Amino acid sequence: MNNLDKALKEKIGLGTGPLGSMFRDVSEEEAQATIDTAWDQGIRYFDTAPLYGSGLSEIRVGEALSKYNRDDYVISTKVGRYILDEKEEKSGLFENARKNKVITDYTEDATLRSIEQSLERLKTDRLDIVYVHDISPDFHGDEWVSKFDEARKGAFRVLTRLRDEGVIKSWGVGVNTTEPVELAMELEDASPDLCLSATQYTLLQHERALERMMPAAQEKGVGFVIGGAYSSGVLLGGDYFNYEKASPEIKAKVERLEEIAKRYDVSLKAAALQFSTAHPATKAVITGSSRPDRIKEDLAAIKTEIPDAFWQELLEKGFISSKAPLPKKLK
Repeated sequence: MNNLDKALKEKIGLGTGPLGSMFRDVSEEEAQATIDTAWDQGIRYFDTAPLYGSGLSEIRVGEALSKYNRDDYVISTKVGRYILDEKEEKSGLFENARKNKVITDYTEDATLRSIEQSLERLKTDRLDIVYVHDISPDFHGDEWVSKFDEARKGAFRVLTRLRDEGVIKSWGVGVNTTEPVELAMELEDASPDLCLSATQYTLLQHERALERMMPAAQEKGVGFVIGGAYSSGVLLGGDYFNYEKASPEIKAKVERLEEIAKRYDVSLKAAALQFSTAHPATKAVITGSSRPDRIKEDLAAIKTEIPDAFWQELLEKGFISSKAPLPKKLK
């Protein structure tokens, strides 16, 4: 079993977007404590990206992991953006993060530049998994196809070469929609082998993924790391769904799910994690947190026994697609 397989064995990793001060200002002490707690609890897979706080997440991950043996953990980061020393005012998800300007660019030169910067921030000499970040409609609107083509000619070919040379172990796309993953899997000259799908295969949203993305992945041997299993937090009582303010309809659906869960003494956190990991194409789920205690909750939740009757009721009431593999009882 190689290091990548070992790191993904527990089916859970730490997503460090929140450690880039996503949603709120996260202190250095809190960020380091979160990563240390994850490590102490046995997590060995850490996902980050230049976008997360204009490099802040990578810097914090690199600092926290630098005291451990590099062979004992796996890092995934992303390309498609690189960071400038030039500063600018920030707003939105990362308004509390570093002010460094972020440039979106999927060409070959930009990909290599992004990798070089990430290695420096992460204090490491190698990357295990690299995802091409956000080549999708939610970030680029009608221009997403042209951005995808730029990545196909640039980032995809670079990462395929680096994988073939053994410089990285795996590469894929990391997006919040299904179309780019489906398109990438159809390519013959540069094919991904492990993709990060955020918010698209969750308890709250999975129908479209089951139509094409997941079946194609199984057919082509492409694995998935599932991000956003809590649908940006709304499943746990938060205000965001798909990284935007949740609509009244979504919140009402969550309330109905909560009512069912309470009758079976099941937490929606446990249900969300176990649903996303039940699909055979799923290699792991990454949970994002900036609070150490939440890490322990996540690890306990993924191992909690959930009665079959709970899943059956969700299926009968249409909360789960009949095409979705249901979690099996723990042995």
